[in-house]
Amino acid sequence: MMVDKEMPIIVIGGPTASGKTDFALKLAEHYPVEVVSADSRQVYRQMDIGTAKVTRDEQRAVHHHLINIIDPDQDISVADFTQLAHVAIKDILNRKKIPVVVGGTGLYIRALTDGLLDGPAENGELRAQLLADESMAEGILHQRLIEVDPLLAHALHRRDLTRIVRGLEVFEATGTPLSELQKQHGFMEQPYRALKFALSVERPLLYDRINRRVHAMVESGLIDETQLLLARGYGAELKSMKTIGYRQIVAHLCEGLSIDDAISWIQRDSRRYAKRQMTWFRKDKSINWVDCNDDFVSILKWIDRFLFN
Repeated sequence: MMVDKEMPIIVIGGPTASGKTDFALKLAEHYPVEVVSADSRQVYRQMDIGTAKVTRDEQRAVHHHLINIIDPDQDISVADFTQLAHVAIKDILNRKKIPVVVGGTGLYIRALTDGLLDGPAENGELRAQLLADESMAEGILHQRLIEVDPLLAHALHRRDLTRIVRGLEVFEATGTPLSELQKQHGFMEQPYRALKFALSVERPLLYDRINRRVHAMVESGLIDETQLLLARGYGAELKSMKTIGYRQIVAHLCEGLSIDDAISWIQRDSRRYAKRQMTWFRKDKSINWVDCNDDFVSILKWIDRFLFN
């Protein structure tokens, strides 16, 4: 899709529980904004509590795009997201509003703001074989990726099968590590004029927020939500059901894991995920880090200069 490189967008990234939604809602008090979600889990319908999805009241206050767009047994690729986001941004701008891209999925944000590597097409037969191998020996695909693309492998969690399989698939098709192809691409397309922020929170405070958020999710009905998904036929083998929060509650419901252990497991994995998110965003030198306690008036002046000068 053709886009106008002069079109301005604001980006709000950062780790889970850093306050991205609150930041966007505060912006909406001062500018005519609409949010484009860049969250790989909030795309799923029926998965609200475990994904910390914006509430209905928040959605009524500010129009959110790209949430609740697929069912839990469907998948969305980075290319799919990018195309949908371009359409949403064009629609927002055509209505004389300001697009604010909000989310913690760094790959989505990079693909949208810096371009997407045009790699080889998916190989369904190879993917099926790789996943069959993984089902026989958990962790084997991550080990294979270490052998052919150690740089990519060390950036991925061993359970991130989507990206691990893609790395192996690209190497099989091209003979070149995906990390090397990404380096060559450079991600310098920059289809928009973007002002990027990421929210910085002191680690002890962030981890405390994460721990409290997990307890709040359980108290708000995460167990019932997961039970309902299972009852509707969305099995534990689905990508959506393997994400943080749902995977552990499935283990509680189906495998005898105690709820206390499930909560601890969710908290631990969420903290680790937040650490990986911070590492990802800190590699992007175009991002402006702002502390949650920063003077918001100064941030508004910063945005004014970007939008109107």
